[in-house]
Parts: sequence; structure tokens; C-alpha cells
Amino acid sequence: MHKILIIEDDAEIAALQRDYLQMAGYETDIAGDGIKGLQAADNADLIILDIMLPGIDGFEVLRTIRESSDIPVILLSARSEDIDKIRGLGLGADDYMQKPFSPGELVARVKAHLSRFERLTTKTTIHKLTVRGLEVDRYDRRVFVHGKECNLTPKEFDILLFLMENPNRVYSKDDLFERIWGLEAFGDGDTVVVHVRRLREKIEPEPQNPQYVETVWGSGYRFRT
Repeated sequence: MHKILIIEDDAEIAALQRDYLQMAGYETDIAGDGIKGLQAADNADLIILDIMLPGIDGFEVLRTIRESSDIPVILLSARSEDIDKIRGLGLGADDYMQKPFSPGELVARVKAHLSRFERLTTKTTIHKLTVRGLEVDRYDRRVFVHGKECNLTPKEFDILLFLMENPNRVYSKDDLFERIWGLEAFGDGDTVVVHVRRLREKIEPEPQNPQYVETVWGSGYRFRT
């Protein structure tokens, strides 16, 4: 049984999430602040993280989690500012939902992220992919550009690996959202744009003139071999 950690200081919202997740068959744990959340994070398979927390906020909690773990993290926020979404995704969040949200949609996203994470971390017979100085290690989930390691977020890594495994083929923003996030019904093209932009900043010698992840205007993205 997968264990979901809910880091939320609003007891009513946390209880609502817990009830729906338990009805869906998940084991749940609730932490009322960031410090308690970090203490419980090692035992979770997925984390639902509120941004506005007492003590240390959700961004700092996320940053700390990403120092040692790639498990899926879904951010929740009552604020609608795009900057919060961009910052959260840039720190390594897998998804972002604005309050108030549909409990059913939250459960669907949890299921999709867990399923996707399991598929992407299943080892295959090919250990590494190498193209023009760019090396991706599937097993250790590490990326090197001409021998220098790049620290990618989980979703940045997933996008790069998927495109490298399917070179020279164009994928739209909706295609990538469905294949990487596994959420056809809740696609968000802006999320893909943010991740691709940050991925390029890390792996491309000239992010404005990419040699690996190209933009095909009006169509989407492709990895050029």
C-alpha cells in the first residue's frame, strides 16, 4: 500500500484529503507544519505539500526534500500568482494545484504520479544514453554534459529521458504533459514550458540556441540526434 504524506496546517483541508485518499486505498499521514513534514518525509511514497505553512514554508520544505529524494511532490496553494507556480516547479515539484480543488482530481493526480514514478524508475537493459557529449544514466538518474554533472529536478530528468528515448520526433506540450505527468484530463502547457526552459538552462551550452531539445514552432519539442 502506498503511503501519502499530507503536509498541511489547515486541519479541515488535511482531513478532507486524508478521507478521499483512504477511500482510494492509500495509507495517509498528516503533518501540521514543515518541520514535522520533513521528519516524516522519508517514509512517504508521495507528498502533498501546502506552500503556506507555519515555521518553514512549503518552498523550503520542497528544497530540503529534493536534496535527497525524487519522490513525487504535489504543491497546493491558495494563491493564484504564477510566480508561485513557476518557483515551485523550478524547485522540483511534480505538480501544482490551486485551492479550492476537487478532491477527486487530487486523487487522480496522486494515482497518476505514483504510477508514472514507478514506471520511470523501473530499470531497463540499457544503462546509459549518450548523444554529443550529453550522457543520461537511467539507473542513477544522473545527467552529465561533457563530463560535468547537471542537477536536474525529477520532472526535468523525465522529460529529457523521454525525448532522448524518442529522438527526432516532435511532441506537443499536451503530449509531454500526458506522457510525463500521466494526466491527460488535466493538462497544463505552461508547466511543460517552465520545465523545458529550466532544463535547457542546465544542459544547453546556449539555451537560446539549443542543440539538444529543440522547439518546433507551432508544434512542440524534439530531441535532435
